[in-house]
Amino acid sequence: MRRVVLALVVVVALAWPLSAASVDGLKIHSSVSGSGRGAIVFVHGWTCDSSSWAAQVPVFAKQYRVLTLDLPGHGKSASPADAMFSMALFARAVEAVRAEAKVDRIVLVGHSMGAPVIRQYAQLYPQHVAGLVAVDGPLDMRNFASGGFKPPVVTGPDGLKNRETMIKGMFTPQTPPALQQQILAMMLHAPESTAAGAMQSILDPALATMAPAPMPALAIYAGTAQLPKVDEVRQVLPKFEATQVAGTGHFVMMEKPEEFNRLLSAFLEKITF
Repeated sequence: MRRVVLALVVVVALAWPLSAASVDGLKIHSSVSGSGRGAIVFVHGWTCDSSSWAAQVPVFAKQYRVLTLDLPGHGKSASPADAMFSMALFARAVEAVRAEAKVDRIVLVGHSMGAPVIRQYAQLYPQHVAGLVAVDGPLDMRNFASGGFKPPVVTGPDGLKNRETMIKGMFTPQTPPALQQQILAMMLHAPESTAAGAMQSILDPALATMAPAPMPALAIYAGTAQLPKVDEVRQVLPKFEATQVAGTGHFVMMEKPEEFNRLLSAFLEKITF
């Protein structure tokens, strides 16, 4: 009986939510599970939360330490009172979670807006980065802010409806209806201030001046995406590779989790933590 109780305690401890991580006085909701030779930090996208990675956490926790978090203003994390968001704030929230978990080198996996978040993290804390994985999001930010992307108006009387329209445009006819509703509920739950502030942070022109990042980097794109020119991206990410998952919309890891997990596993096998 004592062994059974001890085993249960160990299992619970390995999946216990972190509670002390904070940035600028904002409590950051996060969790850690698993153990192993390396650590992975999963970073969600714009107006999403850590539940985006439900199909990845239990799989990778069998071999790695797995950390998830809700970025400031998202999910269960606190939001800045002045509604001022930035990639630096998001990156420092990731760093607070890493430090709280007492892991050193990490592979960061960022979906959508989470891609520039992890790129900013690599700029600020390169000593802790073993690898970067972008999921249908940009790691090369040189042309993104001036690349013609015009975000919808996400505040005011039409803000919520505009957000809904934008989100629905991220799906394909193959995206299961139940998954569409799950994603819509998650993303429309985010406050208007988060939707506007986080969107603005993506378009910060200062992101275009980040220094080259030498660590291995992989981009896993949706089937609907246009892949970047790899040779151009390698000017700032010399170890960059890109692949695509056919038949998926923006939420690759949720729409085809088995295929996504295989691609991520193959990348992790090449990493030296």
